[in-house]
Amino acid sequence: MSKLKRTHTCGELGDANAGTEVVLTGWVNSSRDHGGVTFIDLRDRFGITQIVFNPDVGEEVHRKSRELRSEFVIAAAGKVSLRSEETINPNMATGKIEITANNLEILNRSETPPFEISECENITSLEIRLKHRYLDLRRYQMQRNIVFRHKVCQIMRNYFDENRFIEIETPYLTKSTPEGARDYLVPSRVNLGKCYALPQSPQLFKQLLMVSGYDRYFQIVRCFRDEDLRSQRQPEFTQLDLEMSFIDEEDIFEVIENLMVKLFGDLLSVSVSTPFRRIPYSEAMDRYGCDKPDLRFDLEIKDVSDFAPKSDFKVFKGAVESGGQVKGINAKGCSKFSRKDIDDLTAALADFGAKGLAWFKVEEDGTLNSSIAKFFSKEVQDEIAARLEAEPGDLLLFVADTKDVVNASLAQLRINLAKIMGLIKAGDFKFAWIVDFPLFEQESGGGRYNSLHHPFTSPCDADLDKLEEKPLEAKARAYDLVLNGVEMGGGSIRIHNQEIQKKVFNLLDIDEENAKEKFGFLLDGLKYGAPPHGGIALGLDRMVALFLGLEDIREVIPFPKTQRATCMMTNAPSEVEAGQLKELGLRLDE
Repeated sequence: MSKLKRTHTCGELGDANAGTEVVLTGWVNSSRDHGGVTFIDLRDRFGITQIVFNPDVGEEVHRKSRELRSEFVIAAAGKVSLRSEETINPNMATGKIEITANNLEILNRSETPPFEISECENITSLEIRLKHRYLDLRRYQMQRNIVFRHKVCQIMRNYFDENRFIEIETPYLTKSTPEGARDYLVPSRVNLGKCYALPQSPQLFKQLLMVSGYDRYFQIVRCFRDEDLRSQRQPEFTQLDLEMSFIDEEDIFEVIENLMVKLFGDLLSVSVSTPFRRIPYSEAMDRYGCDKPDLRFDLEIKDVSDFAPKSDFKVFKGAVESGGQVKGINAKGCSKFSRKDIDDLTAALADFGAKGLAWFKVEEDGTLNSSIAKFFSKEVQDEIAARLEAEPGDLLLFVADTKDVVNASLAQLRINLAKIMGLIKAGDFKFAWIVDFPLFEQESGGGRYNSLHHPFTSPCDADLDKLEEKPLEAKARAYDLVLNGVEMGGGSIRIHNQEIQKKVFNLLDIDEENAKEKFGFLLDGLKYGAPPHGGIALGLDRMVALFLGLEDIREVIPFPKTQRATCMMTNAPSEVEAGQLKELGLRLDE
């Protein structure tokens, strides 16, 4: 046990503390020997303070300081003194002072770390960082990210409390209802042969809380989905979840918009304008190629399918004749792109199904120059140029294929061009609500219907009659919140009428028996005076990453998984002992 008890952190001392006797504790960030005097930068999560070990002050203490190495844990006592003018470090909060040590205890020693904790940048591979995450979390950037995440949660809790929401925990061990991603299953020892499921979201429980009369619920909750992972996905993740009774879409929008104003103002000193822009789903797909458009730049997509039959270009004509479309983007001022530049843009779209990228360069006289120009009359060229608002020096880029391929390819092309053209400004935040989603989508070949959001989403009141004969035309009372081209989350007004819920289940090929088996408790709840209600869920990990300008949510999660859903630090998942399996009534098929 240390005889020295910490009096201050390594980030709080300043010139006002000069002459004070203090005790600091922490990790050795770096050490320097200057002519027999040892300088130690001591680090904790609050900051860094320089400690001086001078043999003239204490020979024994100075001798012990020579043993110190990076990441040793120490306690040091001494007097705060002002640095000379020429030695002040303006890059440190404590840069005006130093501690002249008169006592030192080595609380623990450290082996040489696999990477430098003191480095300001990511100087090693993510694999090594995740393997030694406990060391990675000591780095300033990671501690900043985790502390920022904490502040986001604290602001949200206070905000919702002030707005009369109640924080209620919902179960982690629940019933499997595999309608979306795959569930993580938990075998029951007490009920052999049966499994719990870890929740993909608290959806059904929060709806039942509205049936129970709690009116305004929220929760910062862990959720689990067994799905293929990307930089924005994890098998376990955290979301802000909320539900409200006796409301409509505008009430949800107001609550979330005011929350964003609060978060951005308090944490980033950024002013957020409300109300956020509302964009119908069909408009988002037509103009941006996706339902999560990045609005920090223009580069709108234009449909030129109607010009294809007027041309002799078989690629355009064939796409339209087979039910596809032709769309283009005007890359303003990019006519100087080389053929290699255009080939690189084309190659980047291969993963989205695009077989090629057609192009025209707009010459000084307004004519379109391209190897395919001969297939288009002057009149059609002029019509295309007018549609894309082309001017001399522009580059017109086109994809012709199925609607899905065209939209996905051009949505990605917008982003790639914006980066190349320098259109994305740091610190620029553009919100939008995407609304008026279709209620259903149909599997290819005229197959079964699927919910575009989830089966508890209410159809628009005006479209209830369409459920009988034209379900694909029915709009949903659903909405997604998008920020800078990333979906932060989504929600909907729910079905609170049991008969409408049964009708939707029927369209989704969930018969009465299956509906009762999977969702019987919800259907029963709807019998007993369920109020009109709706809600939303926002991904916390994704939100924090967006606020900090990070692309990978693993940078804001203390102990994340890899893209193979493994923990490199603990080696989870791992094999379990045969006795554990036997208790659960399980045998593995090896």
